Amino acid sequence: MKRILITGGAGFVGSHLCERLLNEDNEVICLDNYFTGEKRNIAHLIGNPYFEVVRHDVTMPYFAEVDEIYNLACPASPIHYQFNAIKTIKTSVMGAINMLGLAKRTKARILQASTSEVYGDPKIHPQKETYWGHVNPIGIRSCYDEGKRCAETLFTDYHRQNGVDIKIIRIFNTYGPRMHPNDGRVVSNFIIQALKGEDITVYGEGSQTRSFQYVDDLVEGMVRMMATENFTGPVNIGNPNEFTIMELAEKVIKLTNSKSKIIHQPLPSDDPTQRQPDISLAKEKLNGWQPKIQLEEGLIKTIQYFENLLNEL
Repeated sequence: MKRILITGGAGFVGSHLCERLLNEDNEVICLDNYFTGEKRNIAHLIGNPYFEVVRHDVTMPYFAEVDEIYNLACPASPIHYQFNAIKTIKTSVMGAINMLGLAKRTKARILQASTSEVYGDPKIHPQKETYWGHVNPIGIRSCYDEGKRCAETLFTDYHRQNGVDIKIIRIFNTYGPRMHPNDGRVVSNFIIQALKGEDITVYGEGSQTRSFQYVDDLVEGMVRMMATENFTGPVNIGNPNEFTIMELAEKVIKLTNSKSKIIHQPLPSDDPTQRQPDISLAKEKLNGWQPKIQLEEGLIKTIQYFENLLNEL
């Protein structure tokens, strides 16, 4: 039995990871300050004697004896990470320093949940891990983009200088049950607007593309990455099937049987026009990993979750 620390463990992705690792007979410490994480995401795990919940902010040091660390703590949607930009970059940078320090002391293996946002508005398509990115360092998204880029630097330098056993994954757009209903991300936005019969808001013409990955596929990729030997990453974890925002809106309307109309709003600043992962490295290094759940199947599960949530509210 491993003792595993998950920062941001009460969040959307973190709660699914907690569940998976407990089901594999590990001891799990869930660390969260509840800025975007929610207790209801992990409430069903509370009775498990091997599950421990700690209210803590990763910008402050944390001490525990652990075998593995998954560093997920950071608001990940624009509406949340722009709410307090300074706090966001402190979470990425100081959180990385504190968790790397813990990993160094305990000799734990540590995984950094980085992001496709390190590629910025990419000049190459699809994005490979060798691409350095095209990022605005002073824009409204920079607190998140540059915070995650700096965290990757810290992880790499702790590995080179101190021999810390690191793993870096770059997560592409992920969706599924337990997404925050007000996080402003496109999948949750569209589903809630459709279920409420409200106008569906598409920014720009809706021709910008995204690649949508169901959360279970991401968790599988994370667990496989943590288990690799002699491979630090970074590695892209995402679904390479590319859809325009308009295609997503039309699919959500169809699957919810909604009467919602699509309306257009101005495109936000620094919004990437294309996002698609090249996952050939993940397939090679992660034991043949690739996404199994395609968009329609994943949307049906996510719509069911939000239907239940709206009925409770």
